[in-house]
Amino acid sequence: MQYRLWAAIAVAAGVVAAAALLGSAWTGSHPRTEKIIVTGLAQQDFVSDLIVWRASFSRMGPTVASAYGQIRADADRVKSYLISKGIPSSAIIISAVAINPVYRSVQNGERYEQVFDGYNLSQNVQVESKDVDRVEMLSREISELIDAGVVLNSQPPEYYYTKLAELKLDLLAKASKDGTERAEKIAENSAGRLGKLLRADMGIFQITAQNSNEDYSWGGAFNTTSKRKTASITVKMEFDL
Repeated sequence: MQYRLWAAIAVAAGVVAAAALLGSAWTGSHPRTEKIIVTGLAQQDFVSDLIVWRASFSRMGPTVASAYGQIRADADRVKSYLISKGIPSSAIIISAVAINPVYRSVQNGERYEQVFDGYNLSQNVQVESKDVDRVEMLSREISELIDAGVVLNSQPPEYYYTKLAELKLDLLAKASKDGTERAEKIAENSAGRLGKLLRADMGIFQITAQNSNEDYSWGGAFNTTSKRKTASITVKMEFDL
């Protein structure tokens, strides 16, 4: 009986020892996988330094020649007006004339027929300038040309920033710093020590109007309707712990 007891104890001890060895081998071949994953954020307000204003004007006549004479005079009026407002001629682009025949529907019994009604000639004008305030004011006063008889369709100005590349790099650095500080705080609060950076992925670069509820988009928002904007970017970072 005593012999069997000692034999059982020996077998049990062997099992425990084998389990310990297996556990040690597993730990050696599968190191700890504790990680900290954080998202760093950076954003900055800025003011656009480039403005683009566009408009179109048109004339209609029974022949191309008659309409062309009118639209050529309109083009001269538009350019002279812009120059009088302080816009250099080098910043003014007037497109070639587009010619389109116009038809109107005429009822003939139970049918409608397309009857030739003349030609519509149109041109586009564009102003691109770093003098944002001047062009912005111009876009508000452009009705003066309409009062002068020019059939003009003005578009809202578009606002851009010429130093986006530098701004993006600066925000990336700030977002990375923010993410690292967040990870260090998490490690400190969990009585650990932050290890090396394992991976970092840049998020979408977003540009929205300042103080607006404009939604972000997966492809990246790029606001052009507001002069004052906010740029933001995120960086997802993974650290060893």
